[in-house]
Amino acid sequence: MNAPAGRLSLDDRRRIAGWLADGLGFAEIGRRLGRPTSTISREVARNSTSGEYRPGHAQEAATHRARRRRPPRPPEQPGGRVRAFVDEFAALLAATGLPRMTARVFTCLLTAEAGGLTSADLVRLLRVSPASVSKSIGALEAMELVARRPDPGGRRERYTIDDDVWLRAWQADTGAHGRIAEVAQRGIGIFGPDTTAGTRLASMGRFFGRLSEQMGGSTLAEAAGHDALTVVAALVHAGRPFPVAELATVLGWPRDRLETALEALRRRPAIADPLELRGAEKVTVTARADRLSPGRRDAIRRFREASPAAVVTVEGCRTSSPPATST
Repeated sequence: MNAPAGRLSLDDRRRIAGWLADGLGFAEIGRRLGRPTSTISREVARNSTSGEYRPGHAQEAATHRARRRRPPRPPEQPGGRVRAFVDEFAALLAATGLPRMTARVFTCLLTAEAGGLTSADLVRLLRVSPASVSKSIGALEAMELVARRPDPGGRRERYTIDDDVWLRAWQADTGAHGRIAEVAQRGIGIFGPDTTAGTRLASMGRFFGRLSEQMGGSTLAEAAGHDALTVVAALVHAGRPFPVAELATVLGWPRDRLETALEALRRRPAIADPLELRGAEKVTVTARADRLSPGRRDAIRRFREASPAAVVTVEGCRTSSPPATST
C-alpha cells in the first residue's frame, strides 16, 4: 500500500516498529526510509503507548486526521460551462463576419452583470493577453456596441453593453443595406443592365433593398414609404412625366411632404419595385430595366411592333386593352 508523497504508509510504520525493536535510532530509521529524523521522532512520540510504538494504531490515527483536514468538495463551479457557452456563441457570431476574439469579448460582456467588466476581468475570463482585449474593445466601440464607464471602486474603466444595443445594431445594418442597394442601382447604369456585372448588381440591389425595407420599421420610414407608393400610383395614372411643382398640388400635399416621398424613392428604390423613378424637375416612373432579361425585352418590343393595337395600358388598379376598331 503506497502513501502519498510526504506521508508514511502502513508498511513504513511496520518497518519503524521492527527497527525500534532492533534498537535502531531515529536518525538511522530516517536514513533507511529516506525521511528526516524529525519525521520519525514525531511519528513515534505521537503514536506510542506505555513506551511502545504501535504501527496499526498510528495508521488509523493518520487516516482519521487526513479525513478531518480534507476540505469539503466545493460545489461545481459554472466557470467551465460559461467558457463553453462563450466559445460556442462567439463561433456563431464569428460566422457572421465578426472576428473571433472580438466575438468572444462581446459575448463575455453580453453575459456579464449590469456593472460590466474591466479589461483585467476579460483577460482572466478569456485567458488572453491584454493587447487582444484592447484591440477587440476598440473594434466593438467603433461599431457602437460597447460603452466605457468609470469603475466606482478604482481608477479602471468598465465596459458595458446597453440594453438597446440590438436596436442600434439593427439600425446600423438597415442603413448599410439601404446604401448597398442604392450604390448597386447606380452600378447598373455604369455597367449596363445587359452585362454580367449589371445583372449581378441588380440581383444584389433587389435583395438588400428588400432587406432594408423590412428592417427599417420606424414610423417615419413607414410614412415616407406609404407616400412614395402614392406618388408611384399618381405617376402611373398620369402616364407621362409630371412637373414636381404641380404634383404636390394635385396630391394636396405640402411641398416638403412630396420631396420626402421622392427622396425615399431615390434612396430606397425597392419601394417602387418593379418600377423606378426617373427625372428631376419632371418625374415619371418606368419599368426597371433589370427586371426583364434582354431576350424578354426584345420579345416585348417585337410584339408591340407587330400588334400596336394590343398594347395594354395601366390606369389606377385596372388593366384594359383599347377597343377593337370596327370593320
